Amino acid sequence: MLIVKAGGASGMDLEAVCSDLADLHREGRRFVLVHGGSHELNLLSEQLGHPPRFLTSVSGYTSRYTDRRTIELFEMVYCGKTNKGLVERLQKLGVNALGLSGIDGRLLSGKRKAALRIQDGAKTRIVRDDLSGKVEQVNHGLLTLLLDAGYTPVVCPPALSTESQAINTDGDRAAARIAAALGAEALVILSDVPGLLREFPDERTLIPALRADQVESAARDFAEGRMRVKLLGALEAIQDGVGRVILADSRTPRPVRSALAGAGTTITP
Repeated sequence: MLIVKAGGASGMDLEAVCSDLADLHREGRRFVLVHGGSHELNLLSEQLGHPPRFLTSVSGYTSRYTDRRTIELFEMVYCGKTNKGLVERLQKLGVNALGLSGIDGRLLSGKRKAALRIQDGAKTRIVRDDLSGKVEQVNHGLLTLLLDAGYTPVVCPPALSTESQAINTDGDRAAARIAAALGAEALVILSDVPGLLREFPDERTLIPALRADQVESAARDFAEGRMRVKLLGALEAIQDGVGRVILADSRTPRPVRSALAGAGTTITP
C-alpha cells in the first residue's frame, strides 16, 4: 500500500504525478492519493472578496484562519475543482478513481480546536472562532472497501469534527493518518521543492535521509514555511508504523517512482 500526498502550491506538476501513478497502477500497485489546493484557494478567496488570513502559533507553525465562509470556499476548491480535476485526469489514464473529502462517510474526523494561542507581533493572544482541527480517526473500512472493489480513492480535507462540523485540517498530517490506518509501506509527500534543504532555497543542499529521532531538530534548524508541518506529519506517520516517508519533488518526469527509488528526503524509524 502506497499513500501519495500532492501539495497545493502553484509550482506543482500534477500531470506528472497522475501519469506516474497511472503507470504504477498498471503494474498492480495500490495507492490512495491525498491532495491539497492552497494556491487555488488563495486565488478564489481574493477574487470573491474574502482574502486569506494566516495565523502563527506560539510554537512557530503557520495555519490558515478558517471561518465559515472560508470553509465554504475550501469545499469549492478542494472538494470541487481540484478533487474532480484529479479524478478526471486519472480516469483518462485508465485509473478508476473516486473522489472523497474527509466529510464523506466520516472519512476523516477529529476534535475542533477550542482555542489557538497565536503570536500577534510582540503579543500572544487567543483565537476561539477558528474552524480547524487535527485528524484523529480515519474510516479505514471505507477506504478498504473501495480499494477491494477496484476503486482508487482521491482524498482531500476538510475533515469532520466530533460535532459533525466541517473543519480545516492539514493535508500532510491527514495523509500521515491515512497511511498509518492502512498500514502503508510508504508515504510520499510531493511539493515544489526537492525535499528538506539545509540552506533554503539552495536545492543543492538537499538532506537525503533522516532518522525519526533527527526530525525535530532538523525541523527547528532547517525547515522553512510549510516544510515544518510536512516534517511533523512525516514523524507522526513513522511513529504510527508507516515504513518510510519521502519528501520529494513533483517537478520531475516520474516524481513518485523517483521518490520510491531514493530521490528527495527519506525518513525512516
